[in-house]
Amino acid sequence: MDKIKPWGKSLAIDLAGCDHDKLISPEGLKRFVVEVVTVVDMVAQGECYVERFGQGDLEGYSAMQFIETSSVTVHLDEVGNRAFIDILSCKDFDANKAEEFSKTYFQAQSVKSTIVERG
Repeated sequence: MDKIKPWGKSLAIDLAGCDHDKLISPEGLKRFVVEVVTVVDMVAQGECYVERFGQGDLEGYSAMQFIETSSVTVHLDEVGNRAFIDILSCKDFDANKAEEFSKTYFQAQSVKSTIVERG
C-alpha cells in the first residue's frame, strides 16, 4: 500500500516573555499577521480580522487571516506576556522562518514550536 502524502502541516508557536507593548496593540498585531504571511511565502485572502474579547485574565486580542492555502491565527495573553500563533497550510512553508520571525517580532524570551503533519 502506498503511503499517502500529508495534506499539509500545522505549526503551533508558543512564545513566552514577550514585550508587553506588542501584546496590547491591535495595529501591531495586524502588522505581525501581514508580515508573517509574507515570511512564509503565502498569499492573504481578504482582510485580517483583529478582535478584543474575553473577561478578566482571559481578555485580549486575537487575529485571524485566511490565506490561499488555509489560515493564520494569533491569540495574545497580556497577563502572562505570551503569544500563541497557529499556521495551517496545505502548501509547504519554512517553519523555522516563521518561528524566528515571531520570536523577534514579539521580543520573546522563549519559544516552543510543534509541527503536526495533517491528513
